[in-house]
Amino acid sequence: MKVENFLETAESLWPARLAEDWDRPGLSIGSPKAALERVLLSVDFTEEVLAEAISVSAQLVFTHHPFLLKGVSAVSEDTRKGDLIAKAVRAGVAVFSAHTNADVVEDGVSDVLAKALGLQKVRPLVTIEAGIGHGRVGLLPAGSTIGSLVSSLNSKLPPTLRGVSSTAPAELEITRVALCGGAGDSFIDAAIAEGSDVFVTSDLRHHIAQEAAIPLVDVSHWASESLWLETAANQLRSHLGQIEFVVSSVNTDPWIFNQGSKT
Repeated sequence: MKVENFLETAESLWPARLAEDWDRPGLSIGSPKAALERVLLSVDFTEEVLAEAISVSAQLVFTHHPFLLKGVSAVSEDTRKGDLIAKAVRAGVAVFSAHTNADVVEDGVSDVLAKALGLQKVRPLVTIEAGIGHGRVGLLPAGSTIGSLVSSLNSKLPPTLRGVSSTAPAELEITRVALCGGAGDSFIDAAIAEGSDVFVTSDLRHHIAQEAAIPLVDVSHWASESLWLETAANQLRSHLGQIEFVVSSVNTDPWIFNQGSKT
């Protein structure tokens, strides 16, 4: 098999046409003609992820976040990106991403998170076309609370330093839950318009959280998207049986130390 065979399958699962205009999914490092036997899946492409790819003899790293999302003026090895690109090329490791085009589809990032939480009657929060769109909204059983939702998130998501936080008290009862894996503060108004009782997302800033007219639950960006990797791997396995797909064991959440909190 070759990288180009993987690219064809990835396009069928996560069509590039569904990506936002600002997004840069696709092959960012490597040749479509290169041989491919093993793929490592990760949320991000970092030094640690490249080292893991080399250790498991993967010829391609499939990430959620595009490594070259923003324009660069140089890839010299005295820059962090340039150095990592050079190391990947020397190791024969290609890098591919599916980003917003993997956010919006069925069994995409937000859909997997909604299913992990056991939401019922799940549908896109902001519809692009039938069954496809940003975020998800669905129902929890009667009697659910912010506290039970936070507990569920803590049990379903991999542990991170910052954990799960809420702007509402634990005893607040909720039924309709809106969510967006990754940074989704642009969808707060959509969650309100849907009559949601709470909105779950990542990277919430102080003033946005303080002023939102809906209870918010903030989770790790990395953690909220990491659940999707195993689903993506299984989808790829069903199409490309001759290629081995390995989900990375590297936690790429950037927050790794604190000295405890005081309130």
